[in-house]
Amino acid sequence: MTASPHLTLLTGASRGMGRAMAEQLLDAGHDLLCLSRKPDEALAQHAGRAGRRLEQWAQDLSRAEAAAARLETWLTARGPEGLASVTLVNNAGVLPQIAPLGDVAAADLAQALRVDLEAPMLLAGAFLRATAAWPCERKLLNISSGLGRRAMASQAAYCAAKAGLDHFTRCVALEEAGRPQGAKVCSLAPGVIDTDMQVQLRGADPKRFADRASFQGLKDQGALSTPAEAAARVLAYLRRSDFGSNPVADVRD
Repeated sequence: MTASPHLTLLTGASRGMGRAMAEQLLDAGHDLLCLSRKPDEALAQHAGRAGRRLEQWAQDLSRAEAAAARLETWLTARGPEGLASVTLVNNAGVLPQIAPLGDVAAADLAQALRVDLEAPMLLAGAFLRATAAWPCERKLLNISSGLGRRAMASQAAYCAAKAGLDHFTRCVALEEAGRPQGAKVCSLAPGVIDTDMQVQLRGADPKRFADRASFQGLKDQGALSTPAEAAARVLAYLRRSDFGSNPVADVRD
């Protein structure tokens, strides 16, 4: 098993679109470092069949400061030797209780904001610091949502976190554009995907979530992408020659 010239760091790789992205990246010849709630033995076996290197960290991203410090140390020790590209994909996310803000427990709100916004910011900072002098191509991809660009009742924390993700990406893109070897940066909405989050939305109390029927309608109409389909579109966008030219984008654009 030889080292790949392409290294991808991926959060939330244990299920849904993240899991599909991990498999597709391994098949495309990337080495992976995955940060997920728990290691996935089936993914390790997939990496073995693909002849690729895979490291998995069991990581609680609500404790992002520790995760970011560990990532920075790991990247510094690894160095850029032999790499043509290094990419961080901030994919992990959680959906807090689906209810009006005043009905959601403070601990639930705090957990969601830590995982959905604080963790991507801290990991991105660690990634950019550790790789600042690396001569290879560097990319930062934040997985956003249409709800970061459209308000929805009973979704205040998730909408706010994704809007924050978009806007911090715009700021980082401006910063990196001024550097000699700046990273290419994008916050990308992946479309509507048939994942556990969609199950949560369809199963919400209609008395507390007025948009429940619209999410059920997407399922009934067959309008949801499979995780594998969504992963393929996201990775195709990541490979585009103009990746980063628009810091906030949508795969459907």
